[in-house]
Amino acid sequence: MIQKKIAIILASLLLLTSCAATEPEPLSTLSQYETQKLKWRDCYGNYQCSSLLVPIDYADLSVGAFSLSLLRFQALDQKRRIGSLVVNPGGPGASGVDYAYNAEYIVSPEILERFDIVGFDPRGVGDSAAIKCLSDAETDASFAADPKPDDEAEFALFISDARDYFAKCAENTKHLTNFSTVNSARDLEVLRAVLGDEKLNYLGKSYGTYLGTLYAELFPENVGRFVLDGAVDPNSSNREAVLGQAIGFESALNAFISNCLKSSSCALTGDLQSARIQILDLLAQTAITPLKSKSGREVTEGLVLLGIASALYDSESGWPVLRDAFNEATLGSGTSFLTLADQYAGRQEDGSYLSNENDALQVISCLDQNELETVSVFKKGVAEFSDKAPIFGPYLAYAGLACRYLPNLGSVEQIVIKRINTKPILVVGTTRDPATPYEWAQSLAKIFSSALLITLDGDGHAGHGRGSTCVDSAVDRYLLTGSVPKSELFCAK
Repeated sequence: MIQKKIAIILASLLLLTSCAATEPEPLSTLSQYETQKLKWRDCYGNYQCSSLLVPIDYADLSVGAFSLSLLRFQALDQKRRIGSLVVNPGGPGASGVDYAYNAEYIVSPEILERFDIVGFDPRGVGDSAAIKCLSDAETDASFAADPKPDDEAEFALFISDARDYFAKCAENTKHLTNFSTVNSARDLEVLRAVLGDEKLNYLGKSYGTYLGTLYAELFPENVGRFVLDGAVDPNSSNREAVLGQAIGFESALNAFISNCLKSSSCALTGDLQSARIQILDLLAQTAITPLKSKSGREVTEGLVLLGIASALYDSESGWPVLRDAFNEATLGSGTSFLTLADQYAGRQEDGSYLSNENDALQVISCLDQNELETVSVFKKGVAEFSDKAPIFGPYLAYAGLACRYLPNLGSVEQIVIKRINTKPILVVGTTRDPATPYEWAQSLAKIFSSALLITLDGDGHAGHGRGSTCVDSAVDRYLLTGSVPKSELFCAK
């Protein structure tokens, strides 16, 4: 499961909402969906808002329709406008509307001049027929819970919690099996048609690369200028993907430790291996006795681990806070760990959550990877996970097991991707990306017949917009002209 944490987004996102509407009346034919007229209205200063009708079930239009929330920043130079650039930050479950609201931070002034920046909340996300499973208090408890079953009693509780979770999802959300990314890719085609663009120009980050890849598989002839950054390997099994991510976080943590040990203010001591043992000891201690925080909330083992992971997404902003967190922990305080964990989860100081991203991520991830492996397979895999990623592996080894308890999961359509023939696209990968390992970018580039790989030698998640002139100029040139570099690029930070 891949989380959206892009460093260039403002630390505090403005949550964009509108009044919830009843389920809209469906249209009779797909052509009617693709020729609907968007009603744009001014909103949030220099932006425009609208909504897009899409079928709930593309195989049976009579089931009904979803209304997807849209936001647009119009090209500043309308006379030289190239077209729309649809953006998606990933997740799954992250808001494309919120992402587009930060257009000036995610693309260059030159792109803002020539493209309408369009963001949409995919089905199930934000203000687009939101998936809802847990209350805020239940979400708090979920993040604070023991993330690693160490014995049969804890394992039984893990399974019970999974059953309860998806029972609540099914109770609180209609059409639960219709929220897959395959359907979101079909929604993207409806959006392209309605925007009036001959080809889809697209900037997808993190899990947004999977959405873009599925679109390209389904509609290769309509692929325009595509940038897929922080790539997901669409052909990895759930186990392969999670193990790769565990190893990626492990590598990113090692990079942090090596940097921290050079500082006189680092609470970790000794060499890399001794520092790693200190982190393992901290996790073991907090499993028994949680750290305290200024807010009075207990900082459990799960929240410490989440805080560490959160900091690794961005070396510039996250590493200093993580260093402070380890320092505070020596005094029995987990306040900085809690701050990092809450940022990751989108929790506000009043205990509410910015969006439904956590529920959407869980459900959509399961729908996209509906491999119903047995419990014994997961248990056998713990040893491999622990060997290859000793800190993160034991916690991620059971990722995906809960999906077994999502109702009717086996009925969800799956697409196998082998080779995609499109016009030239760009794939961007970062060598020490914790969430989407660099190897995934290499694999994705090989799937496309004409993909050009841009490599950023650096730390953190995704590569575009992180301060590398080499990466950013190549992406801008491609979006503005359609021209790709003559050969693969290897860029320094």
